[in-house]
Amino acid sequence: MANKGKSTRGTVKDFPGFKANEDAEALRKAMKGLGTDEVPIVKLITSRSNAQRQEIAVAFKTLFGRDLVNDLKSELSGKFEKVIVALMTPACLYDAYELRHAMKGAGTCENVLIEILASRNTAELGNIKQIYKQEYGCELEDSITGDTSGFFQRMLVVLVQANRDSEGKVMDSSIEQDAQDLFKAGEEKWGTDEEKFITILGTRSVTHLRKVFDKYMTISGFQIEESIDRETSGHLEKLLLAVVKSARSVPGYFAETLYDAMKGAGTNDCTLIRVMVSRSEIDLLDIRREFRQNFGKSLLQMIKSDTSGDYSSTLLLLCGGDDE
Repeated sequence: MANKGKSTRGTVKDFPGFKANEDAEALRKAMKGLGTDEVPIVKLITSRSNAQRQEIAVAFKTLFGRDLVNDLKSELSGKFEKVIVALMTPACLYDAYELRHAMKGAGTCENVLIEILASRNTAELGNIKQIYKQEYGCELEDSITGDTSGFFQRMLVVLVQANRDSEGKVMDSSIEQDAQDLFKAGEEKWGTDEEKFITILGTRSVTHLRKVFDKYMTISGFQIEESIDRETSGHLEKLLLAVVKSARSVPGYFAETLYDAMKGAGTNDCTLIRVMVSRSEIDLLDIRREFRQNFGKSLLQMIKSDTSGDYSSTLLLLCGGDDE
């Protein structure tokens, strides 16, 4: 069922007075006959929680003997189809699916691995690993080691272990030590000791890391992000920065991810869809607030100016309001 306790900062919640059969009938009606009526599809799917959407899919099969997702795929196309199918994917499966498809076939989409593995908490990572194994018959770690290399691979493997210290655990005695170790491993060293960065950033609790970052600033006169920027490069740099930003603020990290997906020429729609869908029941309200604060414009306005058609309508409804 819906993830209680955690979903309070989402824009999408359980729909009151929900009736799966009625919704299934409304969707069938929207797709039956000549042409598809996209408006009811958008309105209905964006206003039901993921758990409710799964119930609608079951009702659809029971009533009509048809697979709802397959019907939607055959009636819709392009980015609109992609966002609707993402919304119809069980939440627990969605991350595993995205990780799998980032590694399948020729080339690896490192940004997807970075975004998901750097931002999910220990419980979420444990869940992803379990579902990945069930769905694809292999360990997530094995897929990662088969598809990546070097220190980038090592950091991903550390994150996938999901053995970060429990939330709230702060080892006061080692805050100074960790900050000094990071300083010695980077700014003070000729070359960089990546292992030290990987161990500390990959295993300490988020609360502990925030204190380490403050201490690091005092010792070095730099923000840890500036040092990572100077000391590392490529995918490893992106991954370490994502871990640091997520430790500081997960909504802040996603606000920046969304902004980067839309700024400049061309929009990275895959990222836009993934973040909007996967955070819609978790913390999209907080992401909106951070977005407004950090970039001086509302997420809603930026989506409006960067997307069009039914695809745009879907994202705007998920966004759930303006922050101007």
